[in-house]
Amino acid sequence: MSQIDPKLAQKQAAATAALDYVEDDMILGVGTGSTVNCLIELLSSVKLKGAVSSSKVTEDKLRALGIEIFDLNSVGELDLYIDGADEIDDLGNMIKGGGGALTREKIVAAASKRFICMVDDTKTVKTLGKFPVAIEVLPQARSYVARKLVEMGGEPVYREGFVTDYGNVILDTYGLQIDNPAQLEAQLNNIVGVVCNGIFAAQAAHIMLKASEQGVDTVKF
Repeated sequence: MSQIDPKLAQKQAAATAALDYVEDDMILGVGTGSTVNCLIELLSSVKLKGAVSSSKVTEDKLRALGIEIFDLNSVGELDLYIDGADEIDDLGNMIKGGGGALTREKIVAAASKRFICMVDDTKTVKTLGKFPVAIEVLPQARSYVARKLVEMGGEPVYREGFVTDYGNVILDTYGLQIDNPAQLEAQLNNIVGVVCNGIFAAQAAHIMLKASEQGVDTVKF
C-alpha cells in the first residue's frame, strides 16, 4: 500500500483546520496553490453562498464543485480569505507569489476582514527573503524595473513563459534585504511599472495554521 507524502498530509491537515472557520452562506475568499487545493477538496461539505477567487485556476476548481464565483466588485468586503504562503514570519508578514497570482491574492486579502494563512512548518521563518520576491511588472517596463531592483541589491530573474491573469510579467527577485517588510513592500510598489509585489505586510495574516508532524498549531497575530 502506498503511503501518503508527509508534506501533503500536513497540507491536508492545515486545510481541515481552516475549514472550521468557514460558515454556511458565506462568500469565501479563496487563494491559490497546493494547500488551497486541499481546502477546495473539502468545500463541498459547506453550503457556501459562493466564493471570490484569487486566480483563474482556482475559479475553475471551484466551479467544478458547483460553487458560484462572484466578482469582488459586486460583494464588497469579505468576512474571510484563506490562502497559503511561500514564507511567513512570526508577525504574520508573508512572501507570496510563487504561483504568480500575487496581485489578485493581495486585492482579495485587502478586501477581507480576516486572512487565514495555511502553511506547513517549512514555510515559517524568522526573517523573510530566502524565497524570491515575485514582482508583477507591466511588460514594457520589465528592463527598467529590473535595473531599479539591481540598484536596490536585488537579483531579478524574468519568469520566462509565464503571463499573469492581468497580462503582465513577473520578475522573481533574489537577494533583497527584508528587515522591514512593510517599508520594502511600499518601496517596491513605488517603482514605476510595478503592478504589485509579493511581500504581504500591509495585508499580513491574522491567523496562521501551521501544520507539522505533531499536528496543527493556531497562531493569532
